[in-house]
Amino acid sequence: MTEVPTARSYAVKTYGCQMNVHDSERIGGLLEDAGYVPAADTGEADVVVFNTCAVRENADNRLYGNLGHLRPQKVAKPGMQIAVGGCLAQKDRGDIVKKAPWVDVVFGTHNIGSLPVLLERARHNARAEVEILEALEVFPSTLPTKRESTYAGWVSISVGCNNTCTFCIVPSLRGKEKDRRPGEILAEVRALVDEGVSEVTLLGQNVNSYGVEFGDKLAFGKLLRACGEIDGLERVRFTSPHPKDFTDDVIDAMAETPNVCHQLHMPLQSGSDTVLKGMRRSYRREKYLGIIDKVRAAMPDAAITTDIIVGFPGETEADFEDTLDVVRKARFSGAFTFQYSIRPGTPAATMDGQVPKHVVQERYERLIAVQEEISWDENKKQIGREVEVLVAVGEGRKDAATGRMSGRARDGRLVHFDATGFDVRPGDVVTTTITAAAPHHLIADDLLTEHRHTRAGDAWEAGNTPKLPGVSLGMPGLGAPRPAAQEQDACCGGH
Repeated sequence: MTEVPTARSYAVKTYGCQMNVHDSERIGGLLEDAGYVPAADTGEADVVVFNTCAVRENADNRLYGNLGHLRPQKVAKPGMQIAVGGCLAQKDRGDIVKKAPWVDVVFGTHNIGSLPVLLERARHNARAEVEILEALEVFPSTLPTKRESTYAGWVSISVGCNNTCTFCIVPSLRGKEKDRRPGEILAEVRALVDEGVSEVTLLGQNVNSYGVEFGDKLAFGKLLRACGEIDGLERVRFTSPHPKDFTDDVIDAMAETPNVCHQLHMPLQSGSDTVLKGMRRSYRREKYLGIIDKVRAAMPDAAITTDIIVGFPGETEADFEDTLDVVRKARFSGAFTFQYSIRPGTPAATMDGQVPKHVVQERYERLIAVQEEISWDENKKQIGREVEVLVAVGEGRKDAATGRMSGRARDGRLVHFDATGFDVRPGDVVTTTITAAAPHHLIADDLLTEHRHTRAGDAWEAGNTPKLPGVSLGMPGLGAPRPAAQEQDACCGGH
């Protein structure tokens, strides 16, 4: 009797930002369309895919450490395959299989759509397959997508970046900005809403420069307003904007479009004009603070977060004090803080004035202390406020011990709440009152004042997540749109 072969299983391990998470959803969708099934973890998978990031100094070490950890597993499991994609793959290319010969496939940021074919080719030829394209040929969001959430979805509006920040290697790996057609974006958003998704995050390397290919500087604001006209879409977020492209019409669109959340993540990187110039950031501290003032004037309840790099080459104590000064004036609700690390291939890597590690560490700790105090003060202001919370999965690590559930308020703050007496599911929406605060979260231990069941909650309960085909009218261009094709989505933020 002939044994029927079982489907091969896969697992995707993701490094980096929200854009990489979105890319991994595309990888999952592709593999499932090719007949693969999800594995519970990497230890059980027939195919393990690493979707890498090249932004941080230890990215290489983390990848090769994980590859080394999988080597005995692969030796013990004939037929297992390992694939490496993302920015680090684009950068290191064939060096990956030289350092880790047990890797089967290396693919770049521009050809995620080739992964199933490369896996089959490597299996057939019994050798590693390395395919790196230098430019995007088809817009990536045409790939099928295995969404990880029933209630929240990522939608890429552009890929690539036209900026030349001296600390960042991403533009050289992702290429120049390519913008999707507005109709294509809105079609994907509507498809998600039809599946029950209630919150969408618009993604771009430099999300608010959207429209550069169309020659329309107001395109991003128009896109936000168009999202406001989609029935059933309750929340719209976006990340990450660049201060140089942040225009008043975007602030107006945020304030005047009811489903656009009053949340803004806008990277500062440094509060020193000297350092900003060295970083090749085309704005200065006063312009940045002016944007913050305008946002708060239009939306007093807005929660603003940022990215900050400490110890950029040439940073003096006075430069660092300028950063602390901007942090105190901006009153961020939170900040992603990073110690500068050399990334080979970036202009900053060879700059004079590399700051000693112990100095960077000391400044980093001071920055965290200042921001933690501000975050806690800002969160304390939320006590007594009634908030609407979209219930999430896995946001609260201590929820099982405390008996709470967790989710995000409209301003993006994390809320741990008491759901006693209510049949609350991830994807549902609850209303509650904040009773306590910590630097990184809010607590609501009063009884819920409202609980609304949603289609996303129904889907979670049924064990389903949205699985969408690619939605595309092709890249922007002259003449009629090209026919729908099949390809993928964007990269690392912090711009």
